[in-house]
Amino acid sequence: MIGESVFLLPNGTFFVELAVVVIILFLVTKYILPPLNRAMEGRQEKIRTALEAAERARAEAAAADDERSQVLNQAREQAREIVASAQALAEQVKTEAGGRGQAEYERIVESAHDEVTVARQRAIEEASARIGEIVFDLVTRIVGREVDQNAHQDLIREAIAALTAEAQRGTGN
Repeated sequence: MIGESVFLLPNGTFFVELAVVVIILFLVTKYILPPLNRAMEGRQEKIRTALEAAERARAEAAAADDERSQVLNQAREQAREIVASAQALAEQVKTEAGGRGQAEYERIVESAHDEVTVARQRAIEEASARIGEIVFDLVTRIVGREVDQNAHQDLIREAIAALTAEAQRGTGN
């Protein structure tokens, strides 16, 4: 068994196989791995750029959300101020209208009171004049003769003054 080959001892095929593996490794490292590494680096750069862009977009979205919240809060505050101002203005208008209404009411009542007083005075004067004529006619008929109107003018004036005073006492003035 001496002429038999030993499995563990290298022979010529081993060296050829070893040379082929070294050449394949050289070719792979020289021509295949650099483009693969460049592709992987490009892919990593794209991923890193995309992650940075996503982080920037998230930060911008957060800033926009904060700004939107601030604007919304300002708008709410302005709305509250506008409502409060409108309520104050409505209350002021209501108060002014009430004051004007009360003043108008008092003016109308005073005007009506003045008109009633003038009408009462006019009625008293007309009634007094008419009563004077009626009394004069009655006296003329009773006496049966002509009475001098000028002579009895003082009497008529006293009667009118008495009626006026009594009418004024009756109305509380």
